Amino acid sequence: MVDKTLVYIYIFLLSPSSMVRRTLGQSTRSIYLGLAFMSLTLHLLLAFFCFSVLQSACVPPTSFSSTSSFVPKTEIVSHSSSSSSAASSSNEPPSSSQNGGSPKLSSLDREGKGSFDEAAEKKLIGAELGTLKETTRSKLEELFKHPLYNLPRPGLQDDDWLLRLKTDEEAKETESEDKENSETHPPWLQFHLGISRWELYDRKDPILAQMTHYLATQRILGAAQKKGGTQLKLLLSFPNYGQALLKPMRQSRDAETDVNLFYFSDFERHNAEIAAFHLDRLLGFNRIPPVVGRLINVTTEIRDITTDHKLSRTFFTSPAGNVCFYGQCEYYCSTENPVCGRPHALEVSLAAMLPDLTLAPRRSWRSPWRRSYSRTKLAQWEKEPAYCDTVKQTPPYNSGTRLVDLIDMAVLDFLMSNMDRHHYETFEKFGNETFLLHLDNGRAFGRHSQDEPSILAPLTQCCRIRRSTLLRLRLLSLPEFRLSDVLRESLAQDPLAAVAPLLSETHLSALDRRLAAVLREVQTCQEKHGDVLYDDLELDDRGYDHQPTGDKTR
Repeated sequence: MVDKTLVYIYIFLLSPSSMVRRTLGQSTRSIYLGLAFMSLTLHLLLAFFCFSVLQSACVPPTSFSSTSSFVPKTEIVSHSSSSSSAASSSNEPPSSSQNGGSPKLSSLDREGKGSFDEAAEKKLIGAELGTLKETTRSKLEELFKHPLYNLPRPGLQDDDWLLRLKTDEEAKETESEDKENSETHPPWLQFHLGISRWELYDRKDPILAQMTHYLATQRILGAAQKKGGTQLKLLLSFPNYGQALLKPMRQSRDAETDVNLFYFSDFERHNAEIAAFHLDRLLGFNRIPPVVGRLINVTTEIRDITTDHKLSRTFFTSPAGNVCFYGQCEYYCSTENPVCGRPHALEVSLAAMLPDLTLAPRRSWRSPWRRSYSRTKLAQWEKEPAYCDTVKQTPPYNSGTRLVDLIDMAVLDFLMSNMDRHHYETFEKFGNETFLLHLDNGRAFGRHSQDEPSILAPLTQCCRIRRSTLLRLRLLSLPEFRLSDVLRESLAQDPLAAVAPLLSETHLSALDRRLAAVLREVQTCQEKHGDVLYDDLELDDRGYDHQPTGDKTR
């Protein structure tokens, strides 16, 4: 019975119906695999399509009318502007100098450039470069291109140079040696050799930039306290026998002098020395030695290398952990008024030293408009309105350019509110036919909220001013050459501008206000007197003189 059952099963498996079921199972599996493959393919296509749609939505469409978006809107100096200065600066195109050249397309723009053809992209770049050309216009560069800053220079004779290395005969004997050495002179020596009878330096001379770079970067070999003066100053030594005068940061740049303090009781400011050098250059005087800001390490660049034992004994660490020192001087050299790093970094101004007095003696002159430096007494010029008549009869103010040189210095001091001008110096070699050195400007830029008209006493009492000085002042009062704008741009070149603006916007606005006051005083003089301008220009001033018609009296 069992055997029959097995036989029947075997026959059933071999029957045609069984073969059909096996064939159908294989076909079903093939269909299922095909459907699964098709479904996977459709899903991949759908995902690729969605990704493309989302990507195109993230890329902003580029329009030819919005080319300015490719120009980086950066400023050289970040500052909080007052309402008046902000209005003027807002009209200026943004500068792109900080971004290291011409602006480039962003990564998104590069990814989306497939939506343009090649011609459209070239057109876009051309429009971008045109916009960049407008935005990089420099008021400072335009100012120095003006004819008033490129006047013919007087020919210099051998005795018009302060220093000479060798006589003509010696130079002929070693001509090749001199040529080789002249190319290897350190910047400080080249600066000394460039001093002439009429100015400390030529603005166009590349040695000026080399000298400021030298001061800002050279390794400091030694530090000692400089003798003389009322406040703390250090003398730094560099390789190749170079030296610089250091004035440290004593207070914040925005700190304004207390109105209750006398002019001789204030701190000196390192940023005032730097700003004075730039302002003097903008006025076309070139009578202040190059000054640059620098961030130094109080510990490694002063304390650890100084051989001045009196100075080294004044170093200490403050409760806040800052390294401080106070040195020895007449004012503000005590533990109550120390100079401190943060904890080691200290902002300072470094001024180029003039030639040694043994090589180039200087004469110190007492200013006729010197203040009394007394809390109770007035100077003679403050009590006599006709004081200038006496000065005009006194040598060396009775001939030459000494009087108008002094008035140039008074204009500079008034613009930066410097009341501490008791003496000035000249190089003895040139006698009375030379310029005045505008040294020691640390007490400038103390107040911005008020002006000191008495600083202009030489101008208001004498009613005399150089023609070239007046024309430059008028030029700097125009919107395209506004004094505050060009000084801001000039100061932005100093290394310390990377830390913070060297002058606040309130000080810059004060410069424009004071410049207008100087021009009003000159106008008042011209209305009262006939002989106001000392004509030092041989050229026609058409195109230079922007004073309204009717105001060009002499």
